Order: sequence, then structure tokens, then C-alpha cells
Amino acid sequence: MKQSNNTSRREFLHQSAVLGAGAVLAQSSNLFAEKSSGLGNGPYPAEGMAGYSETGPLQFLKFQRRALGPKDVAIKIHYCGVCHSDIHTIHGDWGNIHYPQIVGHELAGEVVAIGTSVSKFDVGSRVGVGTMVDSCRHCPECLRGSENYCENGNTQTYGSKDRDGSITQGGYSTFVVVDEDFVLSIPASIDLAGAGPLLRAGITTYSPLRHWSVAPGKKVLVAGLGGLGHLAVQFATKMGADVTVVTTVVTTTPDKEEDARRFGAKDVLINKDGADWSKYKRAFDFILDMIPYQHDLDRFLPLLTFCRVGVGKLTTPNEYGQMTTVLERTSLAGSNTGGVRETQEMLDFCATQNIKPQITKIPMGGINEAWSRVIAKQARYRFVMDMAMKG
Repeated sequence: MKQSNNTSRREFLHQSAVLGAGAVLAQSSNLFAEKSSGLGNGPYPAEGMAGYSETGPLQFLKFQRRALGPKDVAIKIHYCGVCHSDIHTIHGDWGNIHYPQIVGHELAGEVVAIGTSVSKFDVGSRVGVGTMVDSCRHCPECLRGSENYCENGNTQTYGSKDRDGSITQGGYSTFVVVDEDFVLSIPASIDLAGAGPLLRAGITTYSPLRHWSVAPGKKVLVAGLGGLGHLAVQFATKMGADVTVVTTVVTTTPDKEEDARRFGAKDVLINKDGADWSKYKRAFDFILDMIPYQHDLDRFLPLLTFCRVGVGKLTTPNEYGQMTTVLERTSLAGSNTGGVRETQEMLDFCATQNIKPQITKIPMGGINEAWSRVIAKQARYRFVMDMAMKG
């Protein structure tokens, strides 16, 4: 009888444990299903560093991200690259903006929830967001995958009017909600901390190099070795081109020349007054200009096809002589970033070719000092805000 009672008690405990575990698993499963489907998720509290005026420092701001729509992806931001475009925007160099404004368009993080119709990402996916979060999707440019040239104007990651009338807030923050069609997949071999700069600085240089068919045997001149330039050298080199870097005497130091060669450049030229450029006439198949400040374009244009991607203050445009392009039948072109498909292609190229930015991590609270160093041309070569970093 005693043995029977003990047996019954063991069976009861065993069954209770099984039932209890089943209930816990069922509850966890329901929670996971709810989280994965996006049902009932949001709006999400977030915090970041915002500009409140053209001249004041960035300050802490608490705000909300929208609730998930059917095709939305909720992303916990782990890192955000610091681009000079962010500084130009807050300082009003590119037009009036609405304050307070959070900038940052080099986001990298992890998916924490997805909408009911999301098919491209799962909870836990490593993802990034670049310069755009939407476009019209039906103009010729959008249909061919060049949403960055949307004829009706794309929705920028920050400083744009969204479909609900609100102003988009960028990646100097802890959280974001983005339509899946404008979210990029970060390959496993790419360090998440270094992924963000690829989504603006990377694609801005990769796209024109691809568009003008840089390939083995081509000779490429990269003007400016900074956040964009150090990636342009790596891209052009991995595409098989012979790369020469030109930089100004003001910013050139021996370590920068060494860096240029470390990134893959075969030669380094100093752009200074009185320099003889005639010997380089038609010496290059393609010139990519990242210099965002006013400089002498007449010096570069006779060399061949010249493409500008560096943009500074709109009030100080560069000029060139009327005969500069006519006499030599040279070309002056421009390029901005790239479409979603091309940006994903660029990320995959970086993964296979081991291309990565040289970064320095900073805490969210260190952004004002980082901006000062960017303006002073002291960045080597990209600051990245680490949301988990203390300080």
C-alpha cells in the first residue's frame, strides 16, 4: 500500500511537471508568435540625440516610433555611423529643417518584431537601414530599382515628411520602424558595428564605380581620403582597377599617405598650388571626387570622366571654365547613393571581398565631440555611435 501511494505520488508529480512545462511552452510559443507576427506591437518608446537649432549641441530626446504596420520591421538599433551629411543637415547647410531633429542614416541592428505580411526578415535578423525609408515605387526610377532617384521624391531616413505627415527621425537613436522593402540584410561575415557606414559612405562610392564600369585594367583617381574616400579606394582596388589617391596639402600627413596605400592605392598625389597636372592629362579612366569643399575643378576635368559625390555647403558651389569640357570632350557627372537592390549587392560584395570601414566607436553622449572632430578633419575614418557604450 505504501509503495502504491509513493508510485501514485511520483506519477502525479511527473504529470504535473509535464503539464506545467507544456503550459509554459505554449505561453512562450504564443508570445513568440505574437512578437513575430507584429500583432499588438507598438508604438515603441525610443530615445536619441537631437538637434534643436542650427548652432546648439545635440541634446537627449525621448520620443515614440510608430506601431507596426503589416509590412513593417521593428529594429533595435545597435550602431549608427556618423556622416558629415548629418552635420550639414542640422547646421542648415542644405536648407531649412524642423527641430528637434534626430539625424543618422547609417543604421545597423537586430529585428525584434515584424508585421503580419513581412516575408523578407525574421525576428533576430541582422539588418541595416540607409538613407531612405520609402519612395513612390511606381515612377520609372523606382521600377528599375533606383529609389534614390525617385522622380516624386523619396522619403529620407531623417528630415522628410512621412506618409502620415510626421517628420522622419534618424538613427542617432535606440529604435526604428521601417517598411521591409527598405531594410537591408547584413551578411554574417560583416561586423555589425562596421555595417552602418557601408549603407551611406559605402554605397555612395560603390554606385558610381559600378555605373561607369570600373574593372580590371582601368585607372581610377580618388580625390579625397576621408569617410567616403577610404572605402572608394577599397572598392576600386577590389574591382581590379589601378588606384591613385589625390589629397590636399592642408590635410595630408605621412600617416594618410600610408593609409591610402594600405587601402590599396598604387600612388598618392598632393593637390597644392603650383602643382603640374598637365602630365596627368587623360591619364585616368575615371575620377571620383569626394572633396566636399570648394576647390578647383579645372584642375581635374581635363583628366577624363569626372564624377562628384562630395557635397558641402550649397551656398559655396564649385565652378569650372566654359572651355574646360569642350576642348577635350571630357565629362562632368554626379551621383548620390544607390537603390535598395544595388545597396544589397554592395553589402554582399563587401562580405566576399573583406571590405570594411575603419571605425572609432563612441557612446551616444559623445556625439558632439565627434562632430567637432569631423569638422576639424580628424576622423579616421568613421565614427560609429554604439548604443550600448557608456559615457
